[in-house]
Amino acid sequence: MEKTDSAYIELLKKVLIDYHHVNSTEYRPLYPVPGIQIRFFKLLDKILRTFNYAVCNVYVNSEEAMMNGTGRPVYADTMVGMKRLNNVEYCIREAIKNNVEGDLIELGVWRGGTVILMRALLKELGSTDRIVWVADSFNGLPPPNPDKYPADKGDKFSKYGELAIPEKDVIHNFEKYGLLDDQVKFLKGWFKDTLPVAPIKKLALLRLDGDMYESTMDGLVNLYPKLSIGGYIIIDDWGAVPSCKKAVEDYRKEHQITDEIIPIDWTGVYWKKTK
Repeated sequence: MEKTDSAYIELLKKVLIDYHHVNSTEYRPLYPVPGIQIRFFKLLDKILRTFNYAVCNVYVNSEEAMMNGTGRPVYADTMVGMKRLNNVEYCIREAIKNNVEGDLIELGVWRGGTVILMRALLKELGSTDRIVWVADSFNGLPPPNPDKYPADKGDKFSKYGELAIPEKDVIHNFEKYGLLDDQVKFLKGWFKDTLPVAPIKKLALLRLDGDMYESTMDGLVNLYPKLSIGGYIIIDDWGAVPSCKKAVEDYRKEHQITDEIIPIDWTGVYWKKTK
């Protein structure tokens, strides 16, 4: 994928991944995951926070990590990395160049960095008739429902509080880049509740970052039929979460989708809808 000639977009992408801190040390707060040892550190962390201290992991932001989006950064507004941001830019530019009808959406936005880039690109390209849809529970991921979705059995994403970024924080992030306007709309809630009734007619770009089988399938079932021919679908967790990959494979098989799946980096893939 070619780099853009836009200095503004290139700078924005670097700011979104916090590139100016490349090769610097970050102190990441403890992530709450199950286990006796972790419960001890969580208790210690709780006590320390009463004195404005915290238990942290020490992490060095390598350039490779920033390019490939590995780990959860402390300060960056996205964790997807430069390669996946470049992919979003490529898909949007191609869709607009080829007059593919429809809006843009990301399911699972974290701090909003990727949808912020989407809005910036529409502004850069002078596209005033498309909406950027920001779809998230803003309360983390749902508990697994293994009876209905066996692939999610044992899933622990709902326990990661750091994934629950409040809606007001994402709104603030749009505002600080000067990109919050009437071309940005929020869909707040679980995908199973919001997507079936979302007022979306057509999509030119569908980006799925829901991690789980259930969340991924909710996005595919409700939105893939609205993706225009010539539009793009991006799967963020294909290589990182086996249950996400299974959901995509199951949906493609059921609907006889044979469009080539193209790798982006270690986890992200995409394809262009041709029929």
